[in-house]
Amino acid sequence: MMPAMLEALPAGPAGKLRSTYRVLRDPFASLPEWQKRFGDPFTIPTVNGTVVMTGDPKLVKEIFAGDPATFAPWAAKAIGPTIGQASVLALEEPRHMKERKLLTPPFHGERMRAYGDIMGRVAERRFAEVAGASRFQALDLGQSISLEVIVRAVFGAQDDERAQELSRAVLAMIEDSSPLLFFMPFLQRDFGGIGPWAKFRRRYEVLDRMLQEQIEHAREHEGVDICSMLVRARYEDGTPMSDSDIRDELRTLLFAGHETTAITIAWVLDHVHRNREVLARLRDELATLGPTPDPAEYAKQPYLEATCKEAMRIYPVVTEVLRMCVRPFRMGEIEIPAGIGVSAGIVLVHWRDDLYPEPAKFRPERFLERKFAPYEYLPFGGGHRRCIGAAFASFEMAVVLGTALSHFDFELQGEAAPKPVRRSVTMAPGGGVPLRAKRR
Repeated sequence: MMPAMLEALPAGPAGKLRSTYRVLRDPFASLPEWQKRFGDPFTIPTVNGTVVMTGDPKLVKEIFAGDPATFAPWAAKAIGPTIGQASVLALEEPRHMKERKLLTPPFHGERMRAYGDIMGRVAERRFAEVAGASRFQALDLGQSISLEVIVRAVFGAQDDERAQELSRAVLAMIEDSSPLLFFMPFLQRDFGGIGPWAKFRRRYEVLDRMLQEQIEHAREHEGVDICSMLVRARYEDGTPMSDSDIRDELRTLLFAGHETTAITIAWVLDHVHRNREVLARLRDELATLGPTPDPAEYAKQPYLEATCKEAMRIYPVVTEVLRMCVRPFRMGEIEIPAGIGVSAGIVLVHWRDDLYPEPAKFRPERFLERKFAPYEYLPFGGGHRRCIGAAFASFEMAVVLGTALSHFDFELQGEAAPKPVRRSVTMAPGGGVPLRAKRR
């Protein structure tokens, strides 16, 4: 018999392990299937807790507009040990908002121009390295660009040798961060120094020591990188962040930004080369900037922005926004008790044909024809926990893609359009989007 506290919850699939497995394996199939079968909202039992999910924009709006004190981060016990207990992703209110205020300034204003110079140089060099090769994967190349941008613009690596050392440490840790460690926290155990968790923690500690070295360097050499800004940031009472907290936030920006921008870059390159009219319009727009524009100019191009948005609409990197209720929450006609999660199903909203006619069709023009509300288009989440690096990620996508499409021609090396597959907590194009490139 279902516990009394769950009796009023909507219907949904049965079985924690089976439901978790299906969400892990193919959320683009399982979530719409459950919505169609059980209605909206519906309830999903998972190993990290029970969650009520909706794809109804009216209910999504209620979640995003809810009192921040009503919610805690979802599965904080699972993500805390992997990125740090002081990560803004794992903190509850009011400390979450306190940390968020310190993290916001580096992602806005003139600082973005300095990041743009780094992004443009890295993108130009990386694409030039693969130009003429018989084959490369857009996802792998995008990740190499994104990682170098992070170690330089976020961690503050100033010379090539240090950037390479940090990149190797990051890649080693990411390679050992199995998605099972995030979704099944009972696996976060050290079995005598062996097993996936022990291996991950060894990699984690290596990077942690290197991040501390970056913090110490930032104290002696003022820079425009995010690490330097966090070292000099002060809370309202004038106190600085602790070194431990800074390391946790740097790791958070790494996990949140390394794959996400690379995945969207790969999807865009695939989509535009399967839609020649879109590619032609993009090239016409970029041609107006001349041969050597300021990288920041790419981020001002409306059709390039719409193209990136459409790629994130069709295949969002993360398929749902999750919150844990710490006190009862009224969502529509349902009273959700404390201890139950609520979720805005990103993929469910993005594939609504009443919002996006012919939702499977790649058509950037829809973002020029109307403005979508935050509860109708939500690739970066929403509400008080919306991704803090959204502006940075969008800026990077525009600079990298603008640089690539302005200076290089590409040819797809796979006939079939890729399907999204699970990579850690993200969904990426299967096969990585194989391409050939040549300088224009």
